[in-house]
Amino acid sequence: MIQPPQDEKRQEKLAAFDRLLSIMDELRLNCPWDKKQTLETIRHLTIEETYELSDAILENDLDEVKKEIGDLMLHMVFYSKIADEKKAFDIADALNSISDKLVHRHPHIYGDVEANDEEAVKANWEKIKLKEKGNTSVLGGVPKSLPAMVKAVRIQDKARGVGFDWEKKEQVWEKVEEEMQEFKSEFNIAEGAEINKERVMGEFGDMLFSLVNYSRFIDIDPEEALERTNKKFIKRFQYLESESKKDGKSIADMSLAEMDEYWERAKKL
Repeated sequence: MIQPPQDEKRQEKLAAFDRLLSIMDELRLNCPWDKKQTLETIRHLTIEETYELSDAILENDLDEVKKEIGDLMLHMVFYSKIADEKKAFDIADALNSISDKLVHRHPHIYGDVEANDEEAVKANWEKIKLKEKGNTSVLGGVPKSLPAMVKAVRIQDKARGVGFDWEKKEQVWEKVEEEMQEFKSEFNIAEGAEINKERVMGEFGDMLFSLVNYSRFIDIDPEEALERTNKKFIKRFQYLESESKKDGKSIADMSLAEMDEYWERAKKL
């Protein structure tokens, strides 16, 4: 049994968690809104809070990160409270469950297995998960509802965990170029000919999947990279809107060349 350090900071953390549990009990008992909530009604709020935490992390706003962690912690306590009322489980069961899982999946720390680098840890983790859940596939644990790009990353990570992966990033880039050429060949058909949308979509998906694969080899999170570009585009477009308005122009009436002048100025900011 792991014994936590009994220092003053640990006691403060335990007291803070106990305070949240007490407040949750009071709200569930006395607040009309909190009393009405169910697992289903909170679910979409949790998804929203998770994206807000993601935004705060991308902005490197640690004060907001702190606030969003608090919001998500509230949701975890809320779910556990509702489950406790249903006689299913309580927060202690949930926390003990994850603690037991962590100990079981880290035999190189809590057992006699050796894993001296990150790749060995990941490979061992996937093997243990496969045995635990009784999955017939390494990919069985990838949530179906994940956004497509995030799902692609998880699929590739899991395949890599059992050794199914490229050896060098140069090989992956060759695959990217191959998929790009296949997409180009499918898309650049004779003028006037009908485009087979299903085939084009398939080739475009293959091209994206190969780019996501390459991003792993150069240690780039493709979701984060795309979101950074989204934010950059929004910033520049809003500059175009605000500055053209200051000049008495309506963006709806401007030519592309006029808009491009503001866009180039925005790129220099």
